[in-house]
Amino acid sequence: MGLTLYSLLEVGLLIVNALAILNRERFLSKYGFTQENISSGFGQQQNSVKSQFVNLVYAVQTVMRVPLIFVNLMVIGLKLVFG
Repeated sequence: MGLTLYSLLEVGLLIVNALAILNRERFLSKYGFTQENISSGFGQQQNSVKSQFVNLVYAVQTVMRVPLIFVNLMVIGLKLVFG
């Protein structure tokens, strides 16, 4: 089993799936990864790695949820057909 482009895309899909199912209340707020903890007042946000990660998680959870269903179905179909 070699390192192929398909396996790299599959790893990316698994990471996006993991970000999509993170629970905000149970996991993210436990470690301070909420938008309330990131904002520095008056609607301005810091430009740190933590704030960018929080914004990425929120974006994936809101925008990518429906497309992920179809992409996952395609990958499952490919795995069933080609092994």
